[in-house]
Amino acid sequence: QPGPPPTAPLPAASQYGERVHRRRRQADLIRKAQDIRIEQLKPGRAMNQRFWKDVIVKTNSDGLYTIYLDARPVRHPQTKVPLSIPPSKPHLATAIALEWDLLTSAQQALRAHFIPLTSIASRAHDLALQDASAASSKPVAEATASHQSRTIREDIIMTLLPYLDTDTLLCWAPPPPKEDDLAMTVIPTLRDRQARVAEPIISYLTTSIWPGVKLHPSLDDSSIIPTKQPQETRDIIRGWMTGLNAWELVSLERAVLSGKSLCVGARLLCEWGESFADVRRALGTSRPQGVQRFGIEEAAQACSLEVTWQTGRWGEVEDSHDVDKEDLRSQLGSAVLVASGTSQA
Repeated sequence: QPGPPPTAPLPAASQYGERVHRRRRQADLIRKAQDIRIEQLKPGRAMNQRFWKDVIVKTNSDGLYTIYLDARPVRHPQTKVPLSIPPSKPHLATAIALEWDLLTSAQQALRAHFIPLTSIASRAHDLALQDASAASSKPVAEATASHQSRTIREDIIMTLLPYLDTDTLLCWAPPPPKEDDLAMTVIPTLRDRQARVAEPIISYLTTSIWPGVKLHPSLDDSSIIPTKQPQETRDIIRGWMTGLNAWELVSLERAVLSGKSLCVGARLLCEWGESFADVRRALGTSRPQGVQRFGIEEAAQACSLEVTWQTGRWGEVEDSHDVDKEDLRSQLGSAVLVASGTSQA
């Protein structure tokens, strides 16, 4: 007679424990993979990394310079077309490549103060494109001018022209009281230094750039309200700015907005702009021996003469005056790079 059926086999304790451990490990790996995928999909995650290794300047078939991040060209922030630099401005192209090479993440490229040269080059492209469009459709543009908003060129000119009435170079300190005249004969006053710095710049502009223009100090001896320059002066300077090309006008804009002086900005542009090479050659023979070109340092000192005077007497505020000093020179340097070039035409 057969006996009872055998009992069902039971798994060993070690085998059961390994199976549970393996399933838990698989579940942990799946959860970690999901967390990594969700983290990568979060906004700004990729922007915190630098997706390029090398920054290269290349020349296209038209001779224009283009900056590449590995195989990707640097593009205009709005139009998304590759940013191109004129053949006569290799130093500007190299400087733009350098500022991209100094970035540590793509997020920094969204902030204009990290890429100032890229920003000003993009603005010059916008202005040049609008100028070309206006020139090709001039009759239509004139017929519909009353129905259109101001162009970029008009907007820049309307922004810069009021600086002429409060120009840093033309706002002089009041003269000392008469009872202090004897004491001031030994130590030059702030007004004396302002006049000494301003006179060569004004003389250059009114003889070589704006012939016949009269520029006078904006502040009277007994007033704190600036007086406007003559309307004829304003009209001549407006016409001069209208004739500047796109790169020179945006360079002037950067210099004026940073230094708060239209006269200093114009003087710097005339010293370094490509279109003023003939003027520089004509004046080169009459330049006194040993006199240096009007550069970034000279422009910065002319724009900040009163600040230098006051900080010399009372001291600098840390992380304020020193930062402003370096930022001013950086902005003026970018203006020089944009305006200058290798062409002598």
